[in-house]
Amino acid sequence: MSGVVGKKGFTNQKTEGDGKTPIGMYAFGTAFGKTKKLDSITWPYKETTKNDFWVDDPSSKDYNKWVHYKGNPNKKWKSYEVMNHPLYRYGAVISYNMDPVIKGKGSAIFLHVWRGRGTSTAGCAATTEKNVVRILSWLDPAQNPQIVLSSKTSLKNL
Repeated sequence: MSGVVGKKGFTNQKTEGDGKTPIGMYAFGTAFGKTKKLDSITWPYKETTKNDFWVDDPSSKDYNKWVHYKGNPNKKWKSYEVMNHPLYRYGAVISYNMDPVIKGKGSAIFLHVWRGRGTSTAGCAATTEKNVVRILSWLDPAQNPQIVLSSKTSLKNL
């Protein structure tokens, strides 16, 4: 299936806000979406609300975490992702920089719906909504699925 990555390609040296997708093999975290969980999805799933944010502010104790917050996010964080967003109609967390979280090493890396062929992301991986749903429906908790993010050249080194 076709997909897109960060507007500045792949990197082994991911930093916050660099527009690059981190090279590596990663586990999937929680699947999510703006709608109720589809019957075909067995993977852990969270329906997003207007109060769901992913914090990408390196100065915050919440850095690289999903936070449910009912206050004004602009007063709490310098930077964040709104999880109830059209590109996140369906998606899954890619477990990059999660254990341990290293501030400034990059955050909010997801598999999500793309804007279209030939577009790019801020560092995530994206494909059509149909393909994202197919992937989420394929994920089986008993199988420990992983995603490989890499250029063809870097794939040999993984």
